[in-house]
Amino acid sequence: MVTGAFKWDETLYAGAAAYYAAGRLPYPPELASALRDALDLDGSGRLLDVGCGPGSLTLLLAPLFRDVTAIDADKAMVAEGAAKAIAAEVPNISWFPMRAEDLPGKLGRFRVVTFAQSFHWMDQQAVAVLARRMLPPSGGACVHVHATTHEGVVGWALPCPQPPRDQIASLVGDYLGPVRRAGRSSLPSGPPGSGDDAMRAAGFRGPEQITVGGGEVHECTEDEIVASVYSQSSSAPHLFGDQLEAFEADLRQMLRNASPGGRFSEQQRPVTASIWRP
Repeated sequence: MVTGAFKWDETLYAGAAAYYAAGRLPYPPELASALRDALDLDGSGRLLDVGCGPGSLTLLLAPLFRDVTAIDADKAMVAEGAAKAIAAEVPNISWFPMRAEDLPGKLGRFRVVTFAQSFHWMDQQAVAVLARRMLPPSGGACVHVHATTHEGVVGWALPCPQPPRDQIASLVGDYLGPVRRAGRSSLPSGPPGSGDDAMRAAGFRGPEQITVGGGEVHECTEDEIVASVYSQSSSAPHLFGDQLEAFEADLRQMLRNASPGGRFSEQQRPVTASIWRP
């Protein structure tokens, strides 16, 4: 459960939606095929993606289901996802601005419920119970996708310079202070943990873990690295207030010093899916 001084509020990702998809590395396609095989997905059934953001996981998994429902507490994230679904001509997704704590919200039952880099922002104990009630007694599953998509790992022999992530973090600290920001609050110890205890307390069995990807090299532009910074709750645009323009100028100068050509390379981290069954 999210504990301590932090309490979710609507500013957690304020201003970040427009940057999220551009600044984050995509989930590897193998994630969809691995979940298809592990869960016997055949294009039928319903998926509920909770904390969907701009639909990074939603769009990847949509072909595996008859219909998909995507919810997120941030209205701008939902709007971004809906626009991307239209652009990609994916018609089987319904998008709703909604907090996980307000489930089930007359949404019905689902074959699979997913949380992609989102469960730690929720009341984990309450949401785990709600998710279990929305699954069938047998054959359903809840999937947590654990990933770090806003930055890669240190790689070798990359075609372009790597983004100076340590320097970027230091610059963010210079502007926002040493304690991690989160909406109107802060997280001195970082975000809460995986929520495994909450899942077990809600009656789930597992997890069965699947790890895919890792090692893929992505090339990024200066704009995409800037977007990756603004895509994070700890450095969302609103946190900088009237210093946003100065921060971005310093950030871009740092990036140009690191790569005068404006191109960067990052090696993608592995992605792990934890499958919980009722």
